[in-house]
Amino acid sequence: MSYDRYVAVCRPLHYTVGMHSHLCLQLVAVAWCCGFLNSFVMCPQTMHLSRCGRREVDHFLCEMPALIAMSCEDTMLVEALAFVLGVALLLVPLSLILISYGMITVAVLRIKSAAGRKKAFNTCSSHLTVVILFYGTIIYMYLQPANTSQDQGKFLTLFYCLVTPTLNPFIYTLRNKDVKWAMRKVLGKDRSLLDAGRH
Repeated sequence: MSYDRYVAVCRPLHYTVGMHSHLCLQLVAVAWCCGFLNSFVMCPQTMHLSRCGRREVDHFLCEMPALIAMSCEDTMLVEALAFVLGVALLLVPLSLILISYGMITVAVLRIKSAAGRKKAFNTCSSHLTVVILFYGTIIYMYLQPANTSQDQGKFLTLFYCLVTPTLNPFIYTLRNKDVKWAMRKVLGKDRSLLDAGRH
């Protein structure tokens, strides 16, 4: 999506050439393949760690850091592998996203009209909000030291698994003029009801 925004803002006349369906399918395929590759590498490594006695996962789901923490053997190699994959699969895409938004910012600042700048920033604001919410929590979750508290890990997992996906539709639809008008109408009615209740 950041590349889509980059082409839309920085090269608008080339948008249909730059964002063709074949490229979109390739980008989706790369994202899915990276996710599957990570699972195929980390799941066997994590599941082969020995567990001492009967232990329960003190978590909402079988999150990899929680399973690694349950092991009674030295997990330094597995943690190092998880860290390297975390850098490759989290920080590299985030860096590319931030580079594209940096180029967008430079292009937007060159726009002379305030209305043009506002329109360009509005095009990018919803995606950038979702990126910050998702990457902020998941990077902290997977690149944190092993001795971080379990409750903190639970909260972060809950946040990036439930809260961020739940907020996505609201973040993206609030840019829509019809949705904004409906929200103002509903909030306006609620205010009038509250004022009527007070009198």
